[in-house]
Amino acid sequence: MGSARGTGEANTAFAAVLLEAGCSHAALARKVNELGLLQGEVSRYDKASVTRWAQGMTPRGRAPEFIAAALAGFSGRPVAPVDIGFAEQGQKPVVARALTYREDVGETLHTLAELGSTDISRRSLLGAVPYVATALLDPQRQWMLWLLEDEQAPRLAVVAGSGPAEQVQAMIEMFDEMDNRFGGGGVRASIVHYLSTELAPMLQQRGLPTPQRRVLYTSAAKLAAMAGWCSYDSADYGLAERYMIQALRLCAEGGDRVLGGQILAGMSHLATSLGDPTEGVSLARVGIATAKSAGSPLGLMRLHAMAARGYAVLGDSRQATASLLAAGEKLEVSRGPAEESPWVRFLDHHYLEAEAALVHRDLGEAGQAERLALASVEANGDRRRRQAISRSVLATAFLQQNRLDEAVGTASNAVDLLAGVHSERSVQALRDFRARLAPHRGEAVVRDFERKARPILGTAA
Repeated sequence: MGSARGTGEANTAFAAVLLEAGCSHAALARKVNELGLLQGEVSRYDKASVTRWAQGMTPRGRAPEFIAAALAGFSGRPVAPVDIGFAEQGQKPVVARALTYREDVGETLHTLAELGSTDISRRSLLGAVPYVATALLDPQRQWMLWLLEDEQAPRLAVVAGSGPAEQVQAMIEMFDEMDNRFGGGGVRASIVHYLSTELAPMLQQRGLPTPQRRVLYTSAAKLAAMAGWCSYDSADYGLAERYMIQALRLCAEGGDRVLGGQILAGMSHLATSLGDPTEGVSLARVGIATAKSAGSPLGLMRLHAMAARGYAVLGDSRQATASLLAAGEKLEVSRGPAEESPWVRFLDHHYLEAEAALVHRDLGEAGQAERLALASVEANGDRRRRQAISRSVLATAFLQQNRLDEAVGTASNAVDLLAGVHSERSVQALRDFRARLAPHRGEAVVRDFERKARPILGTAA
């Protein structure tokens, strides 16, 4: 990701936004490198690079996106590449439209159908789709406005019934099982194809009874959210963001607050993992406001856990601990999966153990992270993706306690688990561990691990 030749003219727009952001050249360069690395792009920009951008040099590849995102974070407002003097990147219209939470749900269906059909052929038509952190602000605002308006709306009984709704629910269950067994990369195309070619056209039909239409909109929201998670699992973060935004709009049409909270939990997870924990916390809190009166303690448990994840990355131990306690309290008052919405029945104390292990890892509380990650490993013997992630966390907990041999052995087992599983989230968890091994790269056991892991994790930066 080097820099292209400059125009010879100073980039005054870039310089003005940099001044507004109030960050040093070195701080901006570091943040751009971090954002790129989170999306698989290795760069080594430094303060001299920032000086060259101000002098009119345009960086190659996706760097303008990461520079704009970094400046947006420092300045606290949306910043696009064009705002800082970089040429507008060629972008398919559907890619831009899919970042928008539209009032007209008919437009949402058209956007989703086009995004899906283009996604299936993305190698030739879609290309790389950037994750845009600031694009999550407006959907939150629109969703909160809907929540306020929905408080005044009459409640309609929504029942699954038979016919199309029953068939769609069976498809959701099948896709969910495939995702759990083989990872999101293996099932995403099937979900997207069914959503864009079967369910979206079904919802565009006239004359559907209102209760059935609401159920189908909720089902479409669930499938769009699943497409988002599967995209996330394949490291297609920009697509994940777009599917989740569209899922939230469809969910408003279905009126399902439990599912709405779960979609916001997914958005929170995405934002925190991609280096924006403040937004991750905000999304989790909107989710809590959404689900607090929906009668789903398990759904609230997950949202409090997502808030804890964000606070932990921010280094706010007090808020992270309070959020974990709140998650535990919600788990305690749940009367079990049978009394909960079908959207959250997969959640249990093992889920909370796994998320809490990540929180304690990020807070540097290695003993608690070890205990919880080990419990998650033992509880998820048949779920290789969760096993791989929890073993990566356990390995880090060992490393934080200077137990190098145990750490590397545990991570090596996680590498073995990834054979046949298409899960970039699992891979990223192991890359996080590998990066922490840097001070120990002179050790033979570490060199052996890096050789073994390279086919799956790629070359270390």
